[in-house]
Amino acid sequence: MLKKTSLLFIFLLFVSLLKAQVQLGDSMMLDYDTPKEYEIGGITVSGVQFLDEGVLLTLTGLAVGDKIKVPGDKITQAIENLWKQGLLTDIKVRAVKITGGKIFLDFQLQERPRLSKFTFEGIRRGEADKLREKLQLVKGKVLTENLIQSTKNQVQKYFIEKGFLFTEVNIETERDTTAPNSELMRIRISNKRRIKIHDINITGNHEFSDRKIKRKMKGTKSKGFLKFVTSKYNAEAFEEDKQKITEAYQSKGFRDARVVRDSVYRYNHKSVNIDMTIDEGHKYYFRNITWVGNTKYSSTQLGQILGINKGDVYNQKKLDEGLSLNQNGRDVSSLYMDDGYLFFQVNPVEVQVEGDSIDMEMRVYEGKQAVINHVTVKGNTKTNDKVILREIRTQPGQLFSRSDIIRTQRELAQLGYFDQEKLAVNPKPNPADGTVDIEYVVDERPSDQLELSGGWGAGQVVGTLGLKFSNFSARNIFNKKSYTPLPSGDGQQLSLRFQSNGIQYQSYNASFTEPWLGGKKPNSLTFSVYRSVQTNGLKRSNENRADIQITGVSVGLGRRLKWPDDYFNIYHEVSLQHYELNNYTTSFLFSNGSSNNLNFQQTISRNSVDGFIWIRSGSQISFTVQATPPFSLFNNIDYTTASDQVKYRWIEYHKWKFSGSWFKSLGSKFVVNARTNFGFLGFYNKKIGQSPFERFYLGGDGLSGFSLDGREIIALRGYENNTITPRNNVTYIGGTAYDKFTLELRFPVSLNPQATIYTLGFIEGGNNWSRFRDFNPYDMKRSAGVGFRIFLPMFGLLGLDWGYGFDKVNNLPGVQGGHFHFTIGQQF
Repeated sequence: MLKKTSLLFIFLLFVSLLKAQVQLGDSMMLDYDTPKEYEIGGITVSGVQFLDEGVLLTLTGLAVGDKIKVPGDKITQAIENLWKQGLLTDIKVRAVKITGGKIFLDFQLQERPRLSKFTFEGIRRGEADKLREKLQLVKGKVLTENLIQSTKNQVQKYFIEKGFLFTEVNIETERDTTAPNSELMRIRISNKRRIKIHDINITGNHEFSDRKIKRKMKGTKSKGFLKFVTSKYNAEAFEEDKQKITEAYQSKGFRDARVVRDSVYRYNHKSVNIDMTIDEGHKYYFRNITWVGNTKYSSTQLGQILGINKGDVYNQKKLDEGLSLNQNGRDVSSLYMDDGYLFFQVNPVEVQVEGDSIDMEMRVYEGKQAVINHVTVKGNTKTNDKVILREIRTQPGQLFSRSDIIRTQRELAQLGYFDQEKLAVNPKPNPADGTVDIEYVVDERPSDQLELSGGWGAGQVVGTLGLKFSNFSARNIFNKKSYTPLPSGDGQQLSLRFQSNGIQYQSYNASFTEPWLGGKKPNSLTFSVYRSVQTNGLKRSNENRADIQITGVSVGLGRRLKWPDDYFNIYHEVSLQHYELNNYTTSFLFSNGSSNNLNFQQTISRNSVDGFIWIRSGSQISFTVQATPPFSLFNNIDYTTASDQVKYRWIEYHKWKFSGSWFKSLGSKFVVNARTNFGFLGFYNKKIGQSPFERFYLGGDGLSGFSLDGREIIALRGYENNTITPRNNVTYIGGTAYDKFTLELRFPVSLNPQATIYTLGFIEGGNNWSRFRDFNPYDMKRSAGVGFRIFLPMFGLLGLDWGYGFDKVNNLPGVQGGHFHFTIGQQF
C-alpha cells in the first residue's frame, strides 16, 4: 500500500511540473524541442497575499544574472522547491518578456487557504475547551491535508485514551466569505459511549493463573461476578498493566517473560474483549556473582548489601533495589554516595547463562570522592536564607552524601514554609576538580493561620479566634518596612488566641517560640502567658456575681538530641497556674479561695515523618511526664481533716502520657496511619487522693468545651462530646486513665499547597476510667466512619467526619450511633 501511494504521489508531482512548464511562454513562441539558454533579466512573484515574496524568490534558487535553459532543469527545480513548502495549490511560470538574450520570469502562485476559525460539534463545551488547548490551532494557519489529518488523529487519540474507543471524527472545511482566502473548519465528533471491557482472555500462562494475572492489572478489569459490573477501557492503563504483568513474572525468575501478542476488539456496541498471549520463557536462578573494580569495600561487604545469594530466584526488581533503587537507602549506590563517591557507577552484566543459571559480574567504577564546594538556596522570597541554611545537612568542605541531601529535604518540608511537592535539589558536579555544588530549590507557601472555631461545652457555645504567625521575625518589630502585615522570615512562631461566649467566659493566650536560641544550635525557647475568666453572667458590681479567674505562665526549653539518633528531641517546661475563686460553685470542690498548680514537664519525642500536611512515611512518638512537687510531704497539715481549700491550695499530682503515630505508603497513593494514645494521672498522698485537676475527657470531636482545670479533651468519633468520661450523680468528673487506638486509610484528592485535600476511612476505639486499677485495654468503645480534610494555609486544617459508635455507654442511652463531627483549626 505504501509503495502504491508513493508512486501515485510521484506521478501527480510530475504532471504538475509538466503543466507548469507547458504554460511557460504562452505569450510568445518557444521551441520545446530545442531549449535555448537565456540570462535571467528579472524575476517577479504574483498572486500571493500572505506569503513573503522575497522568501519565495529565495526558495526558487534562481537569481537575476543566472544562465538557464528554457525549458530546462532549473525551472523544474524551482517549481519543485516551491511545492515542497506545502503552502501553494497552483504554480505557473510565465516568460513575460524576452529581449537581447535575457528572459524575464513571473511565478504566478495560488496560496492554500488559511484557517479563520474552527468549531466542535457533538461534544460538551468543557471537552471542547480542553481540545482547543491540546490542538493549538490558531487563526491564520495554512490549511493543508496534513494539518487536517493530524487534527483528526489528535482528537481521536484524546477520546480513545479516555475510553471512547469507537470515536468517529469527521472534519469539513468551507470558504469563509468574511475573509479573503480563508476557510472554516468544522470538527464533528461522535464518541457515542465510553467503552467497557466485557472479558479478558489469557493464553500461554502456566506459572500464574488467569485470576492472579488479572489481579495485577489494576487499571484493566473485566466484567465482575455480578454480570453487570464492568471496567472502562483505557489504552494507557492497559499498556501499564502489561508492564506490571512482565514485572510480576520477572520477580519469580522468568526474566524473558513478555506479552507477545494482544488485541482489543469489539464485543458489542458498548464493550470490547481483550486477548493476550504470554510467553513465560524459562525460570532462572542466580549462580555466581562477582565484583570487579571495587577497592573501597570488599566483595563480601557489597554482596551483603546487595542481599542476593547463590541459588536465589532471578529477580530483576530485587537486583535493581540492591544496587541503587532501594527506598530505604540500603543499597550499594547509597553506600558509596554517602561516603562522597558522587561519580560512582555499577553496571551489572550477565557474563554467562547456562541452563537455568545466570552468572553476574558487577562492574564497579568508584571514581573520586566529591567535596561539596558551594551550597545555595533558590526560590525563597519570604524566608531568610539563614533559616534555610541552618537546616541544611550538606556543608561546604564536607564529602558529598546522598542521605544528607534526603534528610535536608525532609527538614525543609518539616518547617512548613514550603510546598513539599516542589522541593528539589540540583547537584552540579565538576569531575575536573572533584567538587560538587548543591542548589536547593524551594517554593514558598502561605504558613500563617487564622483559626475560627466553635464548640459546645458546659451548656454554652464557645467561639475561638486565633492568629498563628509561624515565620515571625521579632528583630524587625521596630522596622516599619517589614510589616507585611507583620515582620516575617526568621522562623519564629507567634500565636495569639481568644475564646469567648460573651460576658460569661473569656480566655486570652499568647505564646512565642524561638527555634534556634542564640542562632547557632537548634535549642528552642518557648514563653507563653494566658488568662481566663468565667462568671455567672453578672457584672463585677453585683454582689451575687460568681467567677473564677485563672492566670498562667510557662517557659520551655527544647533541644535536638543526637542519641539514639538525631530524630529525637527533648523538651523541658515549668508552668504555674493561679486559680482565684469567688462564690464559684461549679466544677470545683470549694467556692472561695485560691489554688496553685506549679508543675514541671519533660517530653522526649521522635519525629521522622517526611512531610508537614500530607505525610507518606515515618513516625511521631512522644512520651511526657508532668509532675508537681509533693507539697504534702513538706508541711505538717493533717489532710484527713483539712478542708478542700487547704488540700488543693497547692495541687499535687504526677501525669504520664504516651502517643504514637505511624505512617506507611501502600505503594500507590494510599497511606495507612496507625495511632495510639495512653494517659495516666497519679497522686502522692492517699489522704489527699486523686487531684480533681488535669483529668481526661474522652469522646466526640475533641474541640467542644473549654479547660478551666487543666483537663485534656480528647476526640473519639462516633459518640457525643465527652460522653466516654466517668461521672458522678451531677456531672462529668473526668478520668485518671485512658487509652485510644486509631487506624486510618488516607487518599489524596489534591496536593495543591493552596488547598491540600484528602479523604479518609477510619476505625478507632478507646475508653476512660476513674481509677487506674480498672484500666482494661480490651474494654473499648469502638467506632468506624469516613471523613475528609482540607488544609487552607490561612485557616489550617478543616475537617468533617461521620462516625458510627458501636458500643453502649453506661447510663447514657443514645450517645453512640451515627454522628457528624465538624472541626475547624484542629489537626487530628
